[in-house]
Amino acid sequence: MTLRKLLLWVLFVDFSIFSLWVMWDIGYLGIWQAGMVSSGSWQILMDLAIACLLISSWIKGDAEQRGINPWPWIVATLFAGTLAPLMYLIVREYQRSPVLKPSQSAA
Repeated sequence: MTLRKLLLWVLFVDFSIFSLWVMWDIGYLGIWQAGMVSSGSWQILMDLAIACLLISSWIKGDAEQRGINPWPWIVATLFAGTLAPLMYLIVREYQRSPVLKPSQSAA
């Protein structure tokens, strides 16, 4: 296992455990409600939403290059936040290099 794979797995597992604990403690809606308590929490919530949109646009391009349907990953990002992109990066590490479309091949 490469160092990159190991780090991705550690980050994914640790953040998943923390996220499950938070969900158990306050629930899915509680996470959203906590993001609307003050202007500071609104800023963090909006920052996360913007980051997830940027990550989703990157996933779309990268997945299409690799011949993968990006939409399940994008939808999962909308509901699970950064856990879905972390899992995408793990899956991506175990796949071969991108499949080049004819328009991307060298002329």
